[in-house]
Amino acid sequence: MSDGTDSGPLPRNPAAPADTTGILHPDEQAKYRSLARLPAGPAVDRFVEWYWSVRWDLRGRPPYRAEVLSYPSVNVTFERSATRTGGFVNGVCTTKFVRELSGEGEVFGLRFRAGGFGAFTGLDVGSFRDISVELADVMPGAHDLVDRVLAVPTDEQRRAIVEDFFAAPAAADDPTYHLVLRVIDAMANDQELTRVDQITDRFDVPTRTLQRMFRRYVGAGPKWVLRRYRLQDGAELLARGRTEDLATLAAELGYFDQAHFSREFTAEVGMAPLEYAKNSLRSRNEVTAKVMPTRS
Repeated sequence: MSDGTDSGPLPRNPAAPADTTGILHPDEQAKYRSLARLPAGPAVDRFVEWYWSVRWDLRGRPPYRAEVLSYPSVNVTFERSATRTGGFVNGVCTTKFVRELSGEGEVFGLRFRAGGFGAFTGLDVGSFRDISVELADVMPGAHDLVDRVLAVPTDEQRRAIVEDFFAAPAAADDPTYHLVLRVIDAMANDQELTRVDQITDRFDVPTRTLQRMFRRYVGAGPKWVLRRYRLQDGAELLARGRTEDLATLAAELGYFDQAHFSREFTAEVGMAPLEYAKNSLRSRNEVTAKVMPTRS
């Protein structure tokens, strides 16, 4: 195998709340809920990328539909709201994720590394794709974990409880998992990677092997993962004002042409690229107008 199989330092992504990649209409969403992130500690960071929490209080206000182009990751969540309360394993969501926020609620979550939940549990992560199941059904020892996590008020206290439960046992390195991590890191961060054959060539992995590996560890195929990262890139650039040349943007993201990009973006996001960009600009201007003092 190639350089992808050897174990080494894990790819690290900053747990920065300012990073809005994957969050649709980020400035608008920020008006309805808070978002915080915490880095994973050494007891779990082989498998967990970071912790995150969302809180909202919309009592007396209309519900809000929060939309996300999710990462190819499993999330374990501890939730308390009017619509559902408990602990859940949320598989990779291959469509736009939509959560209606109403009343008052909170979610504390662990975002596993892509492939991390499969490596940690030994389960076929493909079986969780596009579904959410009770945590205790997957990890029977977690029956009282939800109550303990939700009983403490701060994210730091919750992280400590969760890390004690999920502390990774000492085990031999899994070379396949390390390869998955390196492939995912390349997909996420190298925007010149737009085709699966580029991945198989770079990492010297047959296509069928890559597909089986991604189903088992990641929960979705390599073509979908690659397209999801590029679509996230496109949505983030549009939300931040990149609208001057959609044809060039489409080419940079690996689409055949602007029409191909527009069709896929519209199908996944629910509106055309320029419409999405205009809505994002309007929300950003509304936020700025509230924050910046009026000049006399």
